[in-house]
Amino acid sequence: MAERDEPTGALVRPYAVTRGRTRPKLDIAIEALVETTVRGRAANSRPGSAHGQEQQYISTLCDGRLQSLAEIAARMQLPLGVARVIVADMAADGLVAVYEPTSLDENESVGTELLERVLSGLRRL
Repeated sequence: MAERDEPTGALVRPYAVTRGRTRPKLDIAIEALVETTVRGRAANSRPGSAHGQEQQYISTLCDGRLQSLAEIAARMQLPLGVARVIVADMAADGLVAVYEPTSLDENESVGTELLERVLSGLRRL
């Protein structure tokens, strides 16, 4: 195999991080909000924690501040599907809480405050 044909870390890493899985344990919407739980904070603060580097990063990122699944994927520079698998694993282990968006009735409208917060969050990315 020629040197240029060897896979780079960027191609192998997502597969390794998810242990080859492409389907999450839980179905999480792209706009779902993620928050670190008390259990997640405790696990993250223990030296020699068994949790991977990605899980520790997510725990730190979502500690005290809600982050959408899309924001997590963007900040970690990972494909959305990979971030979804990691967050779903963490939620199943009780390390993060996932808040799914509520559906709006036909008569309800999205307030401008919410839209401004979403726009502000996108600009920060």
